[in-house]
Amino acid sequence: MNILVIDGMGGGIGKSIIEHIRSEFADAEITAVGTNSTATSVMLKAGATNGATGENAVVFNCTKADYIIGVIGILIANSMHGEVSLKMAEAVSMSAAHKMLIPVEKCGVTVLGLAERSIQTYIDQINKILKMQLTKSP
Repeated sequence: MNILVIDGMGGGIGKSIIEHIRSEFADAEITAVGTNSTATSVMLKAGATNGATGENAVVFNCTKADYIIGVIGILIANSMHGEVSLKMAEAVSMSAAHKMLIPVEKCGVTVLGLAERSIQTYIDQINKILKMQLTKSP
């Protein structure tokens, strides 16, 4: 299982995601890709297996991932205060990986029909989905 976590700005959401996944799946291959070096560093300290920074890192790692996890803005060019490039958003959306996206309005998107929940609630859901997916795998 190759999990790609993408985050930007300060890397706090990515950090929380990685810590939570690592607590449940100690052997998981978690690649942290930050849109900036601060985000990458924070996610590596949280327990990512490896990490990289920038546009090419997102594009390259999206081709290898089984799961891509991050905020909904990773699908939208120029979101996260311009940190997500068109190539990054395209790489995420075109990847065959299963995507688990956290709907945060800071990215300039409101997903209608969703109940307002805490980031932690969404992170808990990510682990539940991963557990279900892994029990299906041969």
